[in-house]
Amino acid sequence: MGCEKMIIESLVLGPVMTNTYLLYNPGDKHGVVIDPGMEPAALVRRIQELGLEIEAIFITHAHFDHIGGIREVRALTKAPVYVHELEADWLGDPQKNGSSLFAGIPPIQCGPADYSLKGGEQLFFLGQDWQVMHTPGHSPGSVTYVLGSVIFCGDVLFKGSIGRTDLPGGDHDTLMRTLHDHIMELPEETRVLCGHGPETTIGREQAYNPFVTGML
Repeated sequence: MGCEKMIIESLVLGPVMTNTYLLYNPGDKHGVVIDPGMEPAALVRRIQELGLEIEAIFITHAHFDHIGGIREVRALTKAPVYVHELEADWLGDPQKNGSSLFAGIPPIQCGPADYSLKGGEQLFFLGQDWQVMHTPGHSPGSVTYVLGSVIFCGDVLFKGSIGRTDLPGGDHDTLMRTLHDHIMELPEETRVLCGHGPETTIGREQAYNPFVTGML
């Protein structure tokens, strides 16, 4: 089943303008949140406006700007949190999630995730099959959620760029292998919904991304 009837909304949250994604079926009012960023008031308000029952909170990776709204969204929705097992302890550790490394950022500490991922799982939410790909490099536990012809890749790939690898746990060579062996093997028409900035497609990045064109 495709995701033609599903609505995908993007909200830009927090001091580093993180993309949070709210997906929902208007018919049955069920939804999913991907990466509830810092300062989540707009996200909480939107969930309430729509009267959504949130089934899951998916985390692409556990850097502070992608997990800063977990506490508020979880308190509102009681939805379970999914994160890769390599970053499960980052949710409660400001040093590992990076919130202690930047001036002006409050320490981010969340309760533990409800489910840990390894990569390779097939999940079923909103009447759709979701594939979980382990896509490390930006961080060791980065994952990409594949929903039909759409992927949510966190900070692995951006329009015209790739994720930084100078934070703890980042590794440039690993990220390049992830891009070459997994992300760039997806169909050209695949929509790429990134952790920051505008969406793109695999085909566009294959053709124009300077970090990618030299390796294909």
